[in-house]
Amino acid sequence: MDDRPVIAVPMGDPAGVGPEIVIKAMMNEEVTSKARCLAVGDERILRRALGFPNMPQVKIRTVTDPEEGDYRQGILNVIDLHNLAPEEYEMGKVSGKCGQAAYEYIERAVRLAMDKKAGAVSTAPINKESLRAAGIPYIGHTEIFGALTGTADPLTIFEVRNMRVFFLTRHMSLRNACDAITKERIVDYVIRSQKVLRQLGVEDGVMAIAGLNPHSGEHGLFGDEEVTAVYPAVEQLKAMGYQVEGPIGADSVFHLALQGRYNSVMSLYHDQGHIATKTLDFYRTISITGGMPILRTSVDHGTAFDVAGTGRASSISMEEAILVGAKYAPGFRD
Repeated sequence: MDDRPVIAVPMGDPAGVGPEIVIKAMMNEEVTSKARCLAVGDERILRRALGFPNMPQVKIRTVTDPEEGDYRQGILNVIDLHNLAPEEYEMGKVSGKCGQAAYEYIERAVRLAMDKKAGAVSTAPINKESLRAAGIPYIGHTEIFGALTGTADPLTIFEVRNMRVFFLTRHMSLRNACDAITKERIVDYVIRSQKVLRQLGVEDGVMAIAGLNPHSGEHGLFGDEEVTAVYPAVEQLKAMGYQVEGPIGADSVFHLALQGRYNSVMSLYHDQGHIATKTLDFYRTISITGGMPILRTSVDHGTAFDVAGTGRASSISMEEAILVGAKYAPGFRD
């Protein structure tokens, strides 16, 4: 019996590096040894990508169901939606047709996971402008997955090496993010984050709440967000039985988590966590979308239109996204 989990891999925006890195990643021997990868896309576009420089030797096998796949090394299994011909778009250019096709790849991959035919979905990059040009009413992957799975507010987690980072706020200005740091928001996010950790099979350990201000504000000397929001939230959470500490100075908390003191860190704003993880290892920082009935992992880079079609795109992040999906899929709880 083959106990490798099936990972559905929608190939992303056809005009970007998605098709190229999906092929490269799915041909990686470590990936093949740990996952049964199933691309979701268009066979014609994948064949076009095989013509780029520095591409591996691949045998493409089209299937309609994961059970039909041949998951041996060198074989690329694909569910072919046949929804976009290569001559209908230009590499490296925003296109509504590409945005529509990319959305349809995601939609089919999500359906496979919702039907328990795939243990996780690992996504290649899509382009926000192409989605908008197609009239897709979502700004990105997280919003699409939330809508397709009926999840009101999915959580974003970054994982790199043995460090996990949650985000209290994400796509808002720094000024607005500071205003959004409230006791109530922290309590809500920690409770939901703990549920996500349990979904991933992480039962033990302490979550750290990062400080916002220098030295966590020095008890109000450098700002009062820690005094008015973080400390009260931590006290309430501890009284409720949650294993949480904070605020921990942002200049040390990520290092401590990397050393194993904390099972995760709650970053208070977007760049706080992004800088810490991507400086540590840019290509192996993987995004996990939590709180949904399915597991989704993703590269954390864009469509790279400037190198699309050249064969120069690195597949490291795509490989790592699949490996993280394969790591958590067997124990994932919906």
